[in-house]
Order: sequence, then C-alpha cells, then structure tokens
Amino acid sequence: MAEKSEKSLKEMLAICDEICSTIARFNVGAVLCLGTPFKALLHKELAEFAIFLEDTDGIITAEEQGMIKEYLGVSFTIAEMRTIRDRLNAPTSSYGSTRPKALKYFILADAGKKIPNDPYMGQNAQILVDTYKAFGQHILSMQAEADEKQVSRMSQYTQMLETFLKEYGVFYTNQFKMIRSKQATPAKSKTDVNNVEDVEKILEELNALVGLDNVKSDISALVDLIRVQKMREANGMKSADISKHMVFFGNPGTGKTTVARMLSKIYRGLGVLSGGQLIEVDRGGLVCGYVGQTAIKTQEVIDKSIDGVLFIDEAYTLNVGKGENDFGQEAVDTLLKAMEDNRDRLVVIVAGYTGPMEQFIDSNPGLKSRFNKYIRFDDYTPEELIQILEGMCKGKDYTLSPEAREVAVRYFESRVESKAEDFANAREARNYLEKAITNHATRVVKLKNPDKKVLSTLEAEDLNTITAATIG
Repeated sequence: MAEKSEKSLKEMLAICDEICSTIARFNVGAVLCLGTPFKALLHKELAEFAIFLEDTDGIITAEEQGMIKEYLGVSFTIAEMRTIRDRLNAPTSSYGSTRPKALKYFILADAGKKIPNDPYMGQNAQILVDTYKAFGQHILSMQAEADEKQVSRMSQYTQMLETFLKEYGVFYTNQFKMIRSKQATPAKSKTDVNNVEDVEKILEELNALVGLDNVKSDISALVDLIRVQKMREANGMKSADISKHMVFFGNPGTGKTTVARMLSKIYRGLGVLSGGQLIEVDRGGLVCGYVGQTAIKTQEVIDKSIDGVLFIDEAYTLNVGKGENDFGQEAVDTLLKAMEDNRDRLVVIVAGYTGPMEQFIDSNPGLKSRFNKYIRFDDYTPEELIQILEGMCKGKDYTLSPEAREVAVRYFESRVESKAEDFANAREARNYLEKAITNHATRVVKLKNPDKKVLSTLEAEDLNTITAATIG
C-alpha cells in the first residue's frame, strides 16, 4: 500500500515538472525573466511547504531532511531547514496566506490558454494544487505525531490555493479532474464502504452551499485528518484517537441539519461508520413524562443510530427543567453511556443556539469530555440570502425580475439589520418565496393566456406587499 501511494505522489510531482518545462518553453507570463529555472523554483517552494508542515515538535530530523531530498531533489542542511522553519512560522510571517510564485504561472497558462494543444486541458494549476495536498498528506502521515492542528494548517493552506483557482476560473471539481491524487485515497475497509469518489462528491456539494465558510473549512480539515490517520494505519504507524462527536451552534436556518446529513455520508465514505444514516431528534423524541420511560425511549433512538449519526436539535432543552418531574437528565445519562459503549459505532451531533449550547455542555462533565469539537454556523448576510433565494427560485422554475431582486435585497437588508427574534436565515428566504409565489399566482390567474416568461417571473409587485407587511 505504501509503495503504491509513494509511486502515485511521485507521478504527480513528475507531471508538475513536465508542466514546468512546458510553461518555460512557451515563456508563459515571461517566466524566463525570473532569473532561476522554473522547475527549481517549484521544488524550492514545495520544500518550504514540507518544512512548514513538518514543524510539529520544533525538531528537524534527518528523516525529514531525507524525505525532501527523495521527493524533490532539494538538498538542505538541517541548519538551513531550521532557519527556513523559523522564518515560515514566525509571528510576523504571512506564509500561510501567500500563494506560491509558481502557482501564478500555472494559473496564467490555464486562464490565458497559453499552452497550445494543452495535454491537461487547462487543468495545470489544479494539478499543482492537488499535488500540494497529496504531498502534505503524505508528509503528515509519515510523522511520528500529526495532530489536528497540523492537519488543519495543511487544509487551510491548500484551501487558500483553491480559492485562487476559483478567482481565476480554473478550479475543477473532482468530477471533471483529469488526474486525481491516489495519495489521498485511504485503504478500503473490510465492509467496502470507503468510497473516496463519494466523499469528494459530498465535499463538492458542501462547498457549493452558500456561505458557511468556516464550516466548510472545519469539515475539510476533519476529512484530511481522518485520511492522514488511515494512511498512517496503512503504513503500520500509530494513529491518533479522533473525536468525531460535534457541537453545532448557531441560529435557526443556518444549515446545521443539512451539514449533519452530509457529514454522516462523509463518515460512511471514509469508512468511519458502516451505516452512515442520520437519525434526527429533539427533546420530544427522547424524553417521556414517566420515570424509567425516558431511558427506554432514548435507547430505542440510539439503537437506530448505531453505525450512523444521531443528530439532536436544540439539545440544550434536555436540561432546562432539572426538577423532579423533568426527565431530560435521564436522556443525557443514557446518551453518555451509549457513547462510551459504542465508541466506534456511534457519532452524536448536538445542535442549537450558541449561548444555551455552551451552558448545556458546561452543565455536565461527561458532556464536556465527549464533545470537544465545535463548529459555528454564522447568520447569512443579505447578499447570501439573495443567493439562497435565487437558488430556491431556480429549483422551482421561477426567476426574479431585476426590480423584484431590488425589493428582495431591501427586505433582507432590513431583516438582517433588525436582528429580530423571529429571523430564521434560510427559512426566511423559503417563507418569503412561498408568499411571493402565492401573490404571483393571484396576479397571473387573472391574465388571459400568460406566456412562459410571465408564468415563471416574479415581479416587484409580487414581493412588495410581503416586504411592506414585514418591514413597513
């Protein structure tokens, strides 16, 4: 397994070298004026990336030195590596947010179609970024220790590179990539559920959601961490115990249930869970009004969730009463025991408003010890809500006229600014659209033989009454 992974990574690096030679041959972006061979620049930058990631314990080893020499042909003394490490990780360093110089020329080659009969069909920059990610995963998988912080650092860096590709229109989803990183592919489990292509597809769906940037970043880092640990296992190395239970906190309508559903599929695709089903409940699905019944009801829900994800919405309501006639604590106790007894077969995600969820977790040492991964779901901005509204319109074969869009913008700007208690983010957009469609129907039904455009276009007058009734 290890030999196959190394071979695929070396093949990717060889392809990058080939692209470097092509870019130099056609002098893309006046690359020949750099004053240094382009391939040498790429190898130097990849070596710096490796040193940036290898700083897990503050020690540069001969093994790390040898890895850079083996893969990149770049020879550094250990003293030189320490100097580079200190520079890249200095408090004033901007390395983590600065794109490599070589990437600029790969992007120019793609965006400007500078390579005649390009064998990689404009995906040269994508190949380079995929190589960075594969190289990073390999580096971390071979370290004595690779914690969540280090994997998160690698994920944030490669996501920053992908952002540049998107800005220049040369980012490709996994479906359209000509070359995919086999290095990032963990070994299949005995139950044959480790479908990497499915995971990539789900991640693409996640990244296609409007907003939720920090959520996407956190999930991507978690996926990278799981993959690295599986690669370490495949190489006979010790792997860290990864906590997969999570706390989702944020206001209603920010996508918590949607992301939980995606995460359950990701866990299945990575071989973490064999079932991958999502069981969604709230207090009413766990708590009964009689002594002893709550434990039974909660256990039934847990049994359905084994090998999948149990998602508990508004989980803080389980300890709102704490009186002798409230049995929420019984549900919590049953849940904690099940999480301990089924460590490898049950993932629990609790969700709710930020403040109440923090109080809920802090209320019980057992909860606090089991839930140490928090993901924040921010409220949507007015522009993001417009994007959501337009996406919902498209899904129902409607469009907003320019005038209607202006009305909707004013509505969402006012609602976001008001911070009203009944504001529900994406649900707000859904309710707004449903009312607009009703108004549209009332207007159009009076017309004689309306054409397709009239039947599918929401006009300002369909939205004005909703906006006026809500914000005046």
